[in-house]
Amino acid sequence: MALIPVTILTGFLGSGKTTLLKHILTEQHGKKIAVIENEFGEENIDNDILVQDNQENIVQMSNGCICCTIRGDLVEALNTLWEQRKDKKISFERVVIETTGIANPGPVAQTFFMDDDVADHYVLDAVVTLVDAKHGQHQLTEHEEAQRQVGFADQIFITKTDLVTPAEVEALRNRLMHMNPRAPIQGISKGIVPLDAVLDLKGFNLNAKLEIDPHFLAQEDHDHTDCGHDHSHDHHDHSHDHHGHAGHTDRIQSFVFRSDKPFDHKKLEDFLGGILEVFGEKMLRYKGVLYVKGSKQKVVFQGVHQMMGSDMAGLWGTETKQTRMVFIGIDLPKDTLLAGLEGCLA
Repeated sequence: MALIPVTILTGFLGSGKTTLLKHILTEQHGKKIAVIENEFGEENIDNDILVQDNQENIVQMSNGCICCTIRGDLVEALNTLWEQRKDKKISFERVVIETTGIANPGPVAQTFFMDDDVADHYVLDAVVTLVDAKHGQHQLTEHEEAQRQVGFADQIFITKTDLVTPAEVEALRNRLMHMNPRAPIQGISKGIVPLDAVLDLKGFNLNAKLEIDPHFLAQEDHDHTDCGHDHSHDHHDHSHDHHGHAGHTDRIQSFVFRSDKPFDHKKLEDFLGGILEVFGEKMLRYKGVLYVKGSKQKVVFQGVHQMMGSDMAGLWGTETKQTRMVFIGIDLPKDTLLAGLEGCLA
């Protein structure tokens, strides 16, 4: 039985989640989606587009989608949807969960690993975060929840780009990239995010794909003048960036570890176990493709807080064997962690 993919949709107040949900629930896109809406949403869209019986919190929409509003427990809502689907009362192929504008998506993501019933029927596809171009900078500075939403994202959309200057969008993009270099960032103006850009992203797959924004890596290299490459051609790209994020005191930040030397498997396992124990709560997302001594295959690992999974991926083949890991967290001691990882190399 194939698992049902679930997308978590998050973003601060006014970032455009309601517009996107309305689109899912009313447009003729031909997809069978169950939308789980948190009742504490900032703008209750139900009254505009649903006629519903008070007892019934699962409603079939005219375009075939299902809307389920929850006031209580997410696990219960997912299990109820599953039961109804099994009894052929409703039909859906995927689920989108809207978290409230001020929520931290972490616990919602963890549900898919912690709860056996949920894990038997559903698979977390991705966390998609919307950031409002006009108010995003301010929200990120004022609210740690907004930063967490960015830190957890597998895909980020900057909405309402038509309301600000290109330079403002660029500054926001830069800031987001430093918080989370593993999530692709896309700008959209006037509304709707195309559904294909939101669904089936496989952001939580343990696959060997680790997208790290190349600009972020180029900037990282600027910080290490010993890397010996000639960066003169990039300067026009990056010189302004440094001013762009110089003033940030974002508690959520990311760093990348790269090495062409292989890891000693045992040392690495002990070290990662140790840092998860100490910093697990502060580690939002981490993912890596590892070059491990004695293995012809890539090892991929990723996690949320203290929960980490790893897996063997394809053979290295002809490409350069290289470890790349990205860590996204709150006040993580970057230098200590990088030095610790260096110490695990064979």
